[in-house]
Amino acid sequence: MPDLRSVTRVLSRDICYMIDENNIEEIRIRVNRPVILKYSDREQVLDHIVNQTEIVNILQSLCNNSIYSYQSQICDGYITLAGGHRVGITGNVAMKDGKINNVNYVSSLNFRIAREIIGVSNEIIKEVIVDDKVNNTLIVSRPGCGKTTLLRDLVRNISNKGFTISLIDERGEIASMYKGIPQNDVGLRTDVLDGVSKSIGMKIAVRTMAPQIIVADEIGQEEDLEAINYGICSGVKGIFTAHGANISELRANKTLNKLYEEKLFKKIIFLENRGKIEKIYTLDKNMYKNANEILV
Repeated sequence: MPDLRSVTRVLSRDICYMIDENNIEEIRIRVNRPVILKYSDREQVLDHIVNQTEIVNILQSLCNNSIYSYQSQICDGYITLAGGHRVGITGNVAMKDGKINNVNYVSSLNFRIAREIIGVSNEIIKEVIVDDKVNNTLIVSRPGCGKTTLLRDLVRNISNKGFTISLIDERGEIASMYKGIPQNDVGLRTDVLDGVSKSIGMKIAVRTMAPQIIVADEIGQEEDLEAINYGICSGVKGIFTAHGANISELRANKTLNKLYEEKLFKKIIFLENRGKIEKIYTLDKNMYKNANEILV
């Protein structure tokens, strides 16, 4: 059961009383609309309707009564709580010089409950590590299929087997750092860079932390390509995730297709719902050569 104390301390008793802590995944709060509790198999619409004042009070409590000190996180669209839970924030966005400067008139809060599943990577690790060597691996799935949960446990698993890992946790969803401390178990030999872009973080890690493996979630931007190439060409192995339902969708992304064409990945693993393996492609030279016939 997740530790929800950092969540429940900021919510009213009417909301907390209705939460099933065993299965809760999201708590969605929208101004002048009922609170919705989302579970893995259902959602529950509460009678409790939140007004603008209550949303502001919740945000104040989330920020320990100092919204200014949390301004950077708010501009990134979320606040990370103790326990690894994250609160997404939407509202009227103020821009300056092409960047978000503030979020005014907050209209929605989405509490995403962190939930570690220890051991969920036990099957997939047999594909990532073969003969004590780590394969460059890309894990692919649709949104909501558990690839981040799987990646988190895979990092823990590999790290505890003796490999030094640099985890680039751009959105804080894997280690869920809180005041410099990982709220999730990411292993004995894992160094975390959070709040930094994947492209910058990967280069910093390779230059300064001497990792054997770099890990990042949801690659796909053009700037990711150079950083991944830099790391792998420096002798560092890479484990990454990306969005996609099949090989066609994967290759429709120009950046991911470039990585594919450059034959950087030994393994491409597709997931179905809740982190279960759907297909595994071991990409030797022949498979790359005949990809149009084999990868369907």
